[in-house]
Amino acid sequence: MTQVDVLLGLQWGDEGKGKIVDVLCPQYDLIARFQGGPNAGHTLEFDGKKFVLNTIPSGIFNKDTMNLIGNGVVVDPIILKRELDNLKTAGHDPVANGKLVIARKAHLILPTHQLLDAANEQKMGKDKIGSTLKGIGPTYMDKTGRNGLRVGDTTLPDFKERYNKLVTKHKELLSHYNFEYDLTEKEAAFFEAIEFIKTIPHVDSEHFVNGYLKEGKKVLAEGAQGTLLDIDFGSYPFVTSSNTTTAGACTGLGIAPNKIGSVIGIFKAYCTRVGSGPFPTELEDEVGENLRQVGHEFGATTGRPRRCGWIDLPALKYAIMLNGVTEMVMTKADVLSGFDTIYACTHYEHNGETIDYMPYDIITIKPNPVLKEIEGWKTDITKITEVDQIPAQLASYIAFLEKELEVPVRYLSVGPDRVQTLILP
Repeated sequence: MTQVDVLLGLQWGDEGKGKIVDVLCPQYDLIARFQGGPNAGHTLEFDGKKFVLNTIPSGIFNKDTMNLIGNGVVVDPIILKRELDNLKTAGHDPVANGKLVIARKAHLILPTHQLLDAANEQKMGKDKIGSTLKGIGPTYMDKTGRNGLRVGDTTLPDFKERYNKLVTKHKELLSHYNFEYDLTEKEAAFFEAIEFIKTIPHVDSEHFVNGYLKEGKKVLAEGAQGTLLDIDFGSYPFVTSSNTTTAGACTGLGIAPNKIGSVIGIFKAYCTRVGSGPFPTELEDEVGENLRQVGHEFGATTGRPRRCGWIDLPALKYAIMLNGVTEMVMTKADVLSGFDTIYACTHYEHNGETIDYMPYDIITIKPNPVLKEIEGWKTDITKITEVDQIPAQLASYIAFLEKELEVPVRYLSVGPDRVQTLILP
């Protein structure tokens, strides 16, 4: 029996997971998204075109690969329909070609979940989490509160009654906020989208994925967001509402821990974060703004500017430990090409100590990063196609990271297009 390889982010998200899944998917028979919702924005570029996927797995453009939206994902029917309509307009129709299925046990995002999300952020004011306002948190709250609606419920004769019961609960909660809303248009679009997603085959993801494994087929589990946003191990409470780590692939697809194979961890050559919360290496100066502009660091889903800073090795070591990472991918190395000197945070100074791990109280007491100066590469690397064309300074940077992190870097991304990816020895 084969095992499930896992691909996930090692930072605060936006590491380039979609692109790498797209690059690797010809090696796999099934790409399975295992958590998160349409707050994810996986950007893929090829043949002069750019696509942003929010819910659909990033293997969708390979005609020979099946794609599964797993049970750990929360699904907004309206956004999923729009996503698929846009793909169809662009000449890609995964529903018609039978390359997309959705787990019956995946929970549904209702319009009122989005209202609750917005109302809560408004109430929190300056202490807000920095939610994408997609209704993710309230949906996972209903899931754990055993009130949620699932994709499989849409085919039941009493689905509308179940919907109304949950919406009534949401309206009671909203009555405690000073928040105005009108559900009319969103509710009509929701039920139109529900009819559409009934046309996508519904499966029991646990049987579906394990069936692939029994047949000796190769499966890649695709994560969303990043390790440092994990609900249990991230910078709580400034986190997402699901498990973004390897463990989340087990619960988000229905596979046993001993079925996990390679764990591919993706990180940027520097670091970014969206929303509120700690960011020890953040650069709130012209260097940070330069990284933002050169790296086009604006949210693929929200357009929000990302906070930028130097690479953080204590955070990466933490993520590697949590996930059992076996190999890594470095993305956006090309963004650093304009710097004479770059830096890497090797330790934190925290509470009078020098440490190389993420402390529990990182939220309340900001650690000071201990930075190592590294020679930059003043060379355009976006057009290199062979490993021997990698500048010596960049090769030295990669070797330094491999030594510090004790995991090999197997892939190097030097630009946004799928062809701008090098396989390292």
